[in-house]
Amino acid sequence: MLPDFGDPSDPGNRPARLAVGVLGAGRVGPALGAALQLAGHRVVAASGVSAASRRRAEALLPGVRLVTPPQVMAAADLVLLTVPDDALPDLVGGLAATGAVRPGQLLVHTSGAHGVAVLEPATRVGALPLALHPAMTFTGTSVDVARLAGCPFGVTAPEELRPVAEALVVEMGGEPAWIPEEVRPLYHTALAHGANHLVTLVAQAMELLRTAGVAEPGQLLGPLLGAALDNALRSGDLALTGPVARGDVGTVRTHLSRLATVTPDIGRAYRAMATATAQRAVANGTLKPEPAAALLDVLNEEKH
Repeated sequence: MLPDFGDPSDPGNRPARLAVGVLGAGRVGPALGAALQLAGHRVVAASGVSAASRRRAEALLPGVRLVTPPQVMAAADLVLLTVPDDALPDLVGGLAATGAVRPGQLLVHTSGAHGVAVLEPATRVGALPLALHPAMTFTGTSVDVARLAGCPFGVTAPEELRPVAEALVVEMGGEPAWIPEEVRPLYHTALAHGANHLVTLVAQAMELLRTAGVAEPGQLLGPLLGAALDNALRSGDLALTGPVARGDVGTVRTHLSRLATVTPDIGRAYRAMATATAQRAVANGTLKPEPAAALLDVLNEEKH
């Protein structure tokens, strides 16, 4: 029998309270557990191996027992599987093989890369599978719980469990976004490419500014990058500005020359991003083919 979670769009509808377990006290699990507690559920057990995991659990889930994974499974109606993507298949297989999974138990993993197929060994023995991926970076502190307000969650579940999945997301303060099973890898690729590579890009820009003698590169970059991100989210490729979008070959050549002598590794990243930028600028009509060809010739020159 499925839990009666009612209509998640009705703020007055209070779903059944659940005993929640957290398997994997990394940065994500304790935060989601804390959010579910705020919604009225009860976190009854958690597991964590490292000292850092235990500290996070104690900080975000005070008073919750830290026990073994089988003990978490035995105590909980809903279990959050918050382990790294590559560890998830073996964890699920092991839990199912050892009889730790109970029929009717909700198993919720938070991997962006996987849908519910990865939970199939547990589903075969009666578990109810949900994939709820919060599209946010986590710090492992109480700040994360507040950040869940309005946070999009990539939701994948069997159709009959969709109301349950969406209700849980709403209860944690999030906004459910339905992701079909077959496109889950592409969904995760998009998020990782945008969020993770953005961090690398910003860190490289800050490094260059420090090399140029700027003491507080974040103060200089913050307004510019904030405006660029806002414009990109609103207008996509049409938000492109700067020497590549203008076809300023001489400026780009100077950039590459300086990078070759200062930080060649950032120079390689610059070439790759500038090439992709030029190609997209041509495709949307921002950059004309003739200056684009000259620009791409410079970007493809052998590095000295």
